[in-house]
Amino acid sequence: MADLKYWLWLTTRKGLGAVGALTVLDYFSNPERAFYGGKEDYAPLPLPNFAKQALLDKSMDGPNRIMGECDRLGLHIMTIEDTYYPQRLRQISDPPVLLYIRGKIFRFDEEAAIGVVGMRRATVKGLERAEKFSMDLSAKGALVVSGIAEGIDTFAVTGALKAGGPVVSMLAGGVDQVFPKENRYLYEDVAAAGALISEYPPGTPHRGEHFNPRNRILSGLCLGVLAVECEPRGGTMLTVNHALEQGREVYAVPIGLDENCARGTNRLIQDYKAKLVERAEDILEDFAGQFPTKLKGVPLPPEVVRARLAGDKPRKEAPVEPAVKAAPSRELIPRGEQKSQFTDDELAILAATSEDTLTTDEIVDKTQIPAKRVLSALTILQIGGKIEEHPGRRFCSLVKLE
Repeated sequence: MADLKYWLWLTTRKGLGAVGALTVLDYFSNPERAFYGGKEDYAPLPLPNFAKQALLDKSMDGPNRIMGECDRLGLHIMTIEDTYYPQRLRQISDPPVLLYIRGKIFRFDEEAAIGVVGMRRATVKGLERAEKFSMDLSAKGALVVSGIAEGIDTFAVTGALKAGGPVVSMLAGGVDQVFPKENRYLYEDVAAAGALISEYPPGTPHRGEHFNPRNRILSGLCLGVLAVECEPRGGTMLTVNHALEQGREVYAVPIGLDENCARGTNRLIQDYKAKLVERAEDILEDFAGQFPTKLKGVPLPPEVVRARLAGDKPRKEAPVEPAVKAAPSRELIPRGEQKSQFTDDELAILAATSEDTLTTDEIVDKTQIPAKRVLSALTILQIGGKIEEHPGRRFCSLVKLE
């Protein structure tokens, strides 16, 4: 395989783009051979003259800078020739030659990945639906893939995180460029629990022309795409069109006809023959035979779902109540039994929440346990009845460690 610097050189040639880079690879077999080509070697390429001229620029300043930034940020660079590069992504018409990844390296071909998409200016009900669908999908073993913009994206990602599962966000800029700024903490949570992925190098701002190319990757990584709420035109419909072209399943949540946001999702059901879904199981039943083990996740208890959905509502927030002291009557767990009943993470969380009710962020700060592990441990503790969740996603231990 060619040295990584040649891949970076090829994918950063001005005006070449993903399709142009694939054209060069088809002709030269690998980027190193393309790098050492000359004007006469580039002449037969079916590329515009400005793209051929860009190939004559042999400077490695840009690739060296990118490699330095990736090292500094702890990013992984995946090329189309890597073993873990998703086969389902290779099969789309214009697969990305290179991906920048912050977080976990997923084997997407082994994941029941479902894209959850929708409009930015969504209704309160649409946001609630996105969060609930994503929470249920994640809890039952699916890998939720979305963007990370405001609106449906934000609540889809949040729902998956609340289930304690991993989540992937596809970006239209560098993985180090937070957009919107209000989601800076969400970026950290996604990177800790799953992955931020982009075909653009670090430092690249999110631009309007990047979103549609981003959408083709989002749908390409997935088995199906769920449109929660959208209008007849916009980014969601572009993603759906990519999904249809790629042979992916398309799902839509039905909306009442008196709602303005109904036009897009209802049209998908009527004209695009999208499958009407009312719950996560309506989606997962299509893939249960393909992923019998993966999709056997333990559903969250109804009371846990209600408690988790009670916080972070898309409406004016009520004043945060002062921390409430834990109830005095709690189950006593002797020291000799603690290790057999709980993991180290669970013990640390129980100790942290033994005196005050804490948010997940406060638990992370107090225990220094990564957010992903905190969310997973909280889920297990809630299922086991060892910790209680209050409105506003504040947690209190129901046991006392001797």
